[in-house]
Amino acid sequence: MGAETLVKNVEAMAPLILGLQPAALIDHVARVDWSLLHQIPGERGGSILYMFVGAISGFFSHQGEINELEHILSKLKKHILASIDEPSPMKIVAGGSVANTIRGLSSGFGVNSGMIGAYGDDEQGRLFLSNMNISAVYISRLRKKKGPTAQCVCLVDADGNRTMRPCLSTAVKVEWLVMRYGIFNLEVIQAAITIAKQEGLFVSLDLASFEMVRNFRQPLQLLLESGDIDLCIANEDEATELLRGEENADPEAAIGYLSKYCRWAVVTLGANGCIAKHGQEVVHSQPYDMFCRKTVKLQIVRVPAIGEAKAVDATGAGDLFTSGFLYGLVKGLSLEECCKVGSCSGGAVIRSLGGEVTLENWEWMYKQMQSKGLPLPDIRN
Repeated sequence: MGAETLVKNVEAMAPLILGLQPAALIDHVARVDWSLLHQIPGERGGSILYMFVGAISGFFSHQGEINELEHILSKLKKHILASIDEPSPMKIVAGGSVANTIRGLSSGFGVNSGMIGAYGDDEQGRLFLSNMNISAVYISRLRKKKGPTAQCVCLVDADGNRTMRPCLSTAVKVEWLVMRYGIFNLEVIQAAITIAKQEGLFVSLDLASFEMVRNFRQPLQLLLESGDIDLCIANEDEATELLRGEENADPEAAIGYLSKYCRWAVVTLGANGCIAKHGQEVVHSQPYDMFCRKTVKLQIVRVPAIGEAKAVDATGAGDLFTSGFLYGLVKGLSLEECCKVGSCSGGAVIRSLGGEVTLENWEWMYKQMQSKGLPLPDIRN
């Protein structure tokens, strides 16, 4: 079956949620020892484009970016950590923050979801299209373009922490839509948000990584303070970087800052769960209409982590948390319940390698949701 034929297989219903990822991305995920991580430019645990690493050092070129990616991939075999729990030492799978979230919504929660973006006319592009199609993602709005598909090396250490280095500068992409913060496409992000708000849509923004926030904080703050971002979910490191230099830069202070401008503000805290606010209108443990405007006393919702304290691989944890949180909003759940669903789905993806939840771990998540009285996705019925 050709890649183009796959597009016709998931057209039963229009998507309720669309993910905007300008460039399709293929992740090369592997557990590796520290000796390889020491050779990677940039900080361990971060996610920053090769072009910015090179620009900082003064040695960037597009060909150099590709060569560096191929160089790291060629070294992986010598540094891979064996694991009895993983059938393959490396996973090659469709990736990207938006793709992970949309795939989670579709395959795990049964929410009709789709993607807008572009993939290359190469093996990686065909793999991306096939993987998203198998996960029942609405893909008719993905466009094939002549050129390479973006790739990313995801290096996971023995403790499950990941260091990501995307190669995007030469990859094909659409010109005007994205849902993840990044200086690389800042004008595109702003244009997309303007269009979305004109059409009456909600806008969700992922902060990318603590390195991206640190290096390009001012334009991010201007974007947040525009009031056009409805949902912002940051991890603890990103939240700290957002307020670095302030008298108080802890996660609660970040929640306070974000909730001034975003209707929903969430900071995930890894093994410590998450905290969240819904603007000025939080109601504990009661369903609410996501379109309501009723003002009540401002409160912080705190939800503990669900699942193992130690992650096999943290890749996709925040992305799948977002899947669960959006599922909760679609179902009209309370803020606290949205956080609980997010904690279930985030806890599911960290149980194995890569940003795609396995069937076994989806079942684990459903059991966690059921035990907490959360509504199961219709896909389960």
